[in-house]
Amino acid sequence: MVLVENHEMVRVGLKKMLAEYPGIRVVGEAEDAPEALKVAESLAPDVVLSEVRLGSTSGLELCQDLLTWCADSRVIMLTVYDDEQYLAQALQAGARGYLLKHISGEELVAAIHRVHAGELVVTSTAGGHAASMVTRIESGEYWPGGRFGLTLRESEVLALIVIGMNNQAIAGRLIVGEETVRTHVRAIYRKLEVNDRTSALATALREGLFQ
Repeated sequence: MVLVENHEMVRVGLKKMLAEYPGIRVVGEAEDAPEALKVAESLAPDVVLSEVRLGSTSGLELCQDLLTWCADSRVIMLTVYDDEQYLAQALQAGARGYLLKHISGEELVAAIHRVHAGELVVTSTAGGHAASMVTRIESGEYWPGGRFGLTLRESEVLALIVIGMNNQAIAGRLIVGEETVRTHVRAIYRKLEVNDRTSALATALREGLFQ
């Protein structure tokens, strides 16, 4: 296993903790994405455990790069960010685990073994949608509406339409301009093959996009 964590104290603590468990061996470590790529290419680890945010670099981009150069490695994101967008992006990038740092050592080790065995493991609550998101990921749909070609932002807009928000309210919630929202709404209509808000809502409910 290779550890990727930009905070030295956290990295050292993880390494020390994992050393107490048989069957897990930390063979390398890195504090940023460039160093992690060099270490992973050299060692070809079975598992890479990485933070989502690595200072000025992104663990999400690192995940994609790692799987390009080390296709047999399995990447687990270990983070403090219980965020649905990060979760979706991590799994889309190819991560096989998304774990929060508040989990116990036993839970972390169990998750590492499960991922190494080929499972997809998520401990994030991610707004309560983690379980349904894992199901969508495993079926090739990275977020609600993904199978219709909706982007993550379009999915977010459609979710707000479903709960009855108008364009002005959606713009305020997402902190974007109303014209940007209108552009997303037009794209949603086109991709769902509908002509109005009521039909988009009906399609979202019929297809169970936000269960």
